[in-house]
Amino acid sequence: MAEDTMTLVLIRHGESEWNKQNLFTGWADVDLSDAGRQEAREGAAALKEAGYDFDLCYTSYLKRAIHTLQIVLDGLDRAWLPVVKSWRLNERHYGALQGLNKSETAAKYGEDQVRIWRRSFDTRPPALEPGDERDAHGCAAYRGLDPADVPYAECLKDNIARTWPYFQEEILPQMKAGKRVLIAAHGNSLRSLVKQFDGLGEDEIVSLNIPTGVPLVYTFDKDMNVLSKEYLGDPAVIEAKINKVANQGKAK
Repeated sequence: MAEDTMTLVLIRHGESEWNKQNLFTGWADVDLSDAGRQEAREGAAALKEAGYDFDLCYTSYLKRAIHTLQIVLDGLDRAWLPVVKSWRLNERHYGALQGLNKSETAAKYGEDQVRIWRRSFDTRPPALEPGDERDAHGCAAYRGLDPADVPYAECLKDNIARTWPYFQEEILPQMKAGKRVLIAAHGNSLRSLVKQFDGLGEDEIVSLNIPTGVPLVYTFDKDMNVLSKEYLGDPAVIEAKINKVANQGKAK
């Protein structure tokens, strides 16, 4: 890597147990499926084959991303690397949709409505009621946060409002200091970053889908202009994964 460029690798967690069941997950702390663990191993193999190494890693408070990162680091023989966890890299909070089947919800409310809830920029899904068993305010992971920071539902605009400042304030300075950074996170927290990196409009971000377990490599100049962007792996496999994500909200 040239001294005047910066490389950043993003990886979305592998398939979770709820991804497997086609359920809205959000802040529900669901673990990886066996297939998701294999995706993480394949992501590690792609990074290793391409010769990538890292100095610092970031992930969310949710175990599907944490465990994906652990598997990737094991595959790279880099289990000792420092890892910073932040709730600001959590998946978008899906509110009252969390735990519901996406196809059944699409059949009930229509595919267009579910697509808006899943992919629109500024439309929140129905919010959880305070005290709901799914309410993260009662979760030990968030006990140190200001309760006002813990959402009952989020749109992508809300997700960006917590993810992008965290990137600018915490991650970018490390990159500018020469650190090679790996971020293991979620579909929407990574979409939040990609929207900003690529300068995508609100309409463009709706159709962007990030595949599970596939490393996405960005190279920036010192002013954070994108010089290159590529997924590592078999293009046909990656395309199939992107289509799988896109089709999750369709009625069957």
